[in-house]
Amino acid sequence: MYEYLTGLVTIVKPRYIVVEVNDIGYQLLVANPYRYHVDKQEKVTVYIYQAVRDDDISLFGFSDEDEKQLFLQLINVSGIGPKSALAILANPDHEGLINAIANDDVKYLTKFPGIGKKTASQICLDLKDKIERLTVSETDLFKPLSTDELATNDALQDALEALTALGYKEREVKRIKKELEKKPVTSTEEYLRHALKLLN
Repeated sequence: MYEYLTGLVTIVKPRYIVVEVNDIGYQLLVANPYRYHVDKQEKVTVYIYQAVRDDDISLFGFSDEDEKQLFLQLINVSGIGPKSALAILANPDHEGLINAIANDDVKYLTKFPGIGKKTASQICLDLKDKIERLTVSETDLFKPLSTDELATNDALQDALEALTALGYKEREVKRIKKELEKKPVTSTEEYLRHALKLLN
């Protein structure tokens, strides 16, 4: 099973992108291929889900683990297949999607292609209790990160995981995340110290 691929985007098509890793091109079905750009110098990391059927093996690509987890939750709903889930994720307002599910907003969900009232209601029913655990970034999901941004993300992510391990509820951690993101590049320890001050 693939977890992620790191390589160069060599092809961008309406339904998919191709990421070249060690001279092998992997075709990845993604929510919005045009957020990626062909770049023969800067590598990107794309998280992967492999779907296997009797007549097909497909790789679905995601900008980060949160987007992948949201996809996995969606395909567990009766009536939602991988391609339908990808269509839902093509809407960049993932936070709006999460809020709609949490608030039983069937009308919001029926605006997605192939989603009727029955399926929308099923999405709310199946995912309402699970969806609050997901945190999806709304901005620049597909933009390759610079070295400084990666350092910030790693340190911040470690700090957020540490807070969860300490017993803070994920809703509380999510609430302070945006405040922590405003801080300059720093260490996990500094993020954690600042986070505890915000929480207390």
